[in-house]
Amino acid sequence: MELATFNQLTADEAQAAIRHCVAIPPWQQALVAARPFASTEALLATADALARQWQQSELAAALSAHPRIGERAKGADKESALSRGEQSAMQQADHALQQAMQQGNQAYEARFGRVFLIRAKGRSGEQMLAELQRRLQNDDSAEQQEALDQLREITLLRLKETMQ
Repeated sequence: MELATFNQLTADEAQAAIRHCVAIPPWQQALVAARPFASTEALLATADALARQWQQSELAAALSAHPRIGERAKGADKESALSRGEQSAMQQADHALQQAMQQGNQAYEARFGRVFLIRAKGRSGEQMLAELQRRLQNDDSAEQQEALDQLREITLLRLKETMQ
C-alpha cells in the first residue's frame, strides 16, 4: 500500500490495513491517529516509538496471535499467512532440528510461562534454536525485554513490508 493511500483511509480502514502487523489494538489506534505521515520513514519512526512503550500486558496480547516457532500457523488471515512465510526455515528443517525446537519451546514455556518469540524472518532454524537456548538463561526481566524487542522487530518489519 502506498503511504498516501494509508494517510487517506478512514480510521477503521487504516487500522484494518495494519492489524496484521501486531495484535495490539491500542498501538494500531495510536499509529492511525498520528497520520498523516510525510514519509515512510516518519511512519516507521512513530511506529517504533509507540512500540517502545509496550510492557507485559501488550506482550501477552500480541502473543495470543503468534504460533510457536516450528508450528504452522493456522487460519486464512494475513497475520497467519505472514507467520507461515516468516517461519519457513523451521518448516523446512530436518526432523532432529524440529524435535530440538519443540523441546526448547516446552522448556521455554515452563520457564517463562509464554510462547518463545523471535523474529524468524532471515534466520535459519539453527539460529532460532541457538537463540532459544541462549535466552533460556535470561532472568525474567531480561527475557521480557528481549521478547518485547523481538515483537517490535516483527511488527516494524511487517509494517515496512505493508508500505512497499
